Amino acid sequence: MTLNRKPILKSTKLRVGITFGDPSGIGPEIIAKALEHVAGRVNFTIIGDKRIFDYYKPSSPGLPDYKFIDLNNVERNNFCFGKVRAEYGKASIEYLDKALGLIKEKEIDCLVTCPISKEATGLSGFTHAGHTGYLAQKTGSAFAVMMLVNKSLRMALLTQHLALNDVTRSLNQRLVVKTIELTNFGLKQLFRINKPRIVVCALNPHASDNGLIGNEERLILKPALKRLKISVSGPESADIAISKAYRGDYDAVIAIYHDQALIPLKLVDDRGGVNLTLGLDFIRTSPLHGTAFDIAGKNKASPVSLIEAIELAIKCTLNRRRA
Repeated sequence: MTLNRKPILKSTKLRVGITFGDPSGIGPEIIAKALEHVAGRVNFTIIGDKRIFDYYKPSSPGLPDYKFIDLNNVERNNFCFGKVRAEYGKASIEYLDKALGLIKEKEIDCLVTCPISKEATGLSGFTHAGHTGYLAQKTGSAFAVMMLVNKSLRMALLTQHLALNDVTRSLNQRLVVKTIELTNFGLKQLFRINKPRIVVCALNPHASDNGLIGNEERLILKPALKRLKISVSGPESADIAISKAYRGDYDAVIAIYHDQALIPLKLVDDRGGVNLTLGLDFIRTSPLHGTAFDIAGKNKASPVSLIEAIELAIKCTLNRRRA
């Protein structure tokens, strides 16, 4: 199955904001490289540290015009790529906060965020596990869902960055219902799928074999699906549900926990995945990879996932306007 994600652009260019992420990671590099692939298609506003970006600043002819907002918030004397430092974590959140201000002021139409380091942001005092929860809180969104997308699969997560020990006790019927309802709405509004086909993964092997291997399916998942006013399949054993979605039988999969979604996504396409946040009042996407500190500053990073994130942000923003 191939998911058609190429947008049809209007004459009026969208304004796409892009944040650096962790300045010590590969964010600055992949932004510079991605610009060469989207020349003239949209107007870009990059939020980061100009001195670091100038290390990678593209110089090819035909590059798009872009505005750079320089927060100048990284110490010059001892800056180093590939390091986990509290000051870099703090800077990455400052880029994000600035971008949210631009969204609020209607100076940009959508947002693409480069990867942050959870370790570095934690050292800086940041308490969220990632972008999604923070964006929901800062924008006053009642509920947000992480949907992961690549060329063959769309997978929405019931739980996000949780230890496996915490997944089971975090599950409840309300969470299941709200996640599915928002996923269904997102498929209709952002992907223009009139009658979304959604399947829910089971938590336990073999969907618990009728209670022989756990009881979350019986006590939580099945009752939640009965409460829905839309048709949803499952809970199905995760291997079966995901393989059917890969063949094209479903438009999206509801995964119970992080790696239940990430492993098949990266097996299918380990470079082009995108993280899309559902539930915000604007479109936000992100590359489906981390800061890659091991190659930061070495000009080895691939911009493919960021390019796909930009493409998806454009498509979803246009579709939202048409809805």
